Amino acid sequence: MEYRKFNKYDKPVSLFGIGCMRLPTIQTDSGSVVDEEKSIEMIRYGIDHGVNYIDTAYPYHNGESELIVGKALKDGYRDRTYLATKSPVWNVKKYEDMERYLNEQLKKLQTVCIDFYLLHALNKSRWDSLTKLNVLDFMEKAKASGKIKYICFSFHDDYNAFKEIIDAYDWDMCQIQMNIMDRDEQATVEGLKYAGEKNIPVVIMEPLKGGKLANNIPDEVKRIYGLAKTKRTPVEWAFRWLYNFPQVAVILSGVSSMEQLKDNLRIFENAKANCMDEEELALVEKVRQAYLKEVKIPCTGCEYCLPCPQGVSIPRIFDHVNSAFMYSSEKDSQNHYRQFLINNGTDASKCVECGQCESACPQNIPIIQKLKESHIFLTGQGDFPDD
Repeated sequence: MEYRKFNKYDKPVSLFGIGCMRLPTIQTDSGSVVDEEKSIEMIRYGIDHGVNYIDTAYPYHNGESELIVGKALKDGYRDRTYLATKSPVWNVKKYEDMERYLNEQLKKLQTVCIDFYLLHALNKSRWDSLTKLNVLDFMEKAKASGKIKYICFSFHDDYNAFKEIIDAYDWDMCQIQMNIMDRDEQATVEGLKYAGEKNIPVVIMEPLKGGKLANNIPDEVKRIYGLAKTKRTPVEWAFRWLYNFPQVAVILSGVSSMEQLKDNLRIFENAKANCMDEEELALVEKVRQAYLKEVKIPCTGCEYCLPCPQGVSIPRIFDHVNSAFMYSSEKDSQNHYRQFLINNGTDASKCVECGQCESACPQNIPIIQKLKESHIFLTGQGDFPDD
């Protein structure tokens, strides 16, 4: 197992961290539930083979994840690991809520101290709200009392919001989404390096983009990877691109099976920073471009089209369409569209064709027409037309 030493931490941290958001599940009469026995077996197997970073959060698996992690870390395993979990900040309405959730999480995890306590999924709006509630005062008091060891946050927004948050405090760690396709999205590679300049270690989530970079690999991507002198799987290439960055402290992998866990352990046996030469970096960029060629709508996510007067989530809708074709994930895109947009009343059917978005779009996308086509496709009523 490869470890990285950062001055902020007591001991070196394993570059591979087990993420407990996608634990193995079983089907019961009441639906899908976590396979507790297998999950505990996998977490302990990982620790026995060198993993010392376990990541969970309050909402994972409908609250089951923290309970299972707490059980897995009994019998001496807690003393061998860094334990990370996250405060459900979207539920925090007053200062006292922060203390209540922390105490609940300590109880569920069966521990007196959480090593890495993260403000979960910060964006500009949540950060502003938490700042008004004196969240950093709470975190410092929790640290002084011994309930947490390191003050951290996870992040989902753009680079400007990331820079504002990272500059606001001397954080012990931050967690960002990063993979070969999200190089210029969310916190961005620029943000990763900026955190490094401030001596703030970075934990990576979604290294395989929710499995999209591991499954249903397009033939052209397979062909490009096949040109490499050293043959590696797409999963290996995705992890390699990330651990090449010396600013990265941990790469989380949400393993769902023992097979995945063992493969990850193999990949991280000798995962060195600055290991990629120019030829390898160029190959990964070719892969990235091959995925981007499948884009159907040239939306850059700049959000100049927002806010929509009707609340339509225009960039998100277009992202679902593009993801369906880039990663052969039509069903996933349709399910997410229904669950997160139609159910929330922000889907394309709410468009009244006012045209405000089109006049603001720097890419000159015919947004009204593309919204109609997107809705037909994402609701399974027809194919998305080729231009």
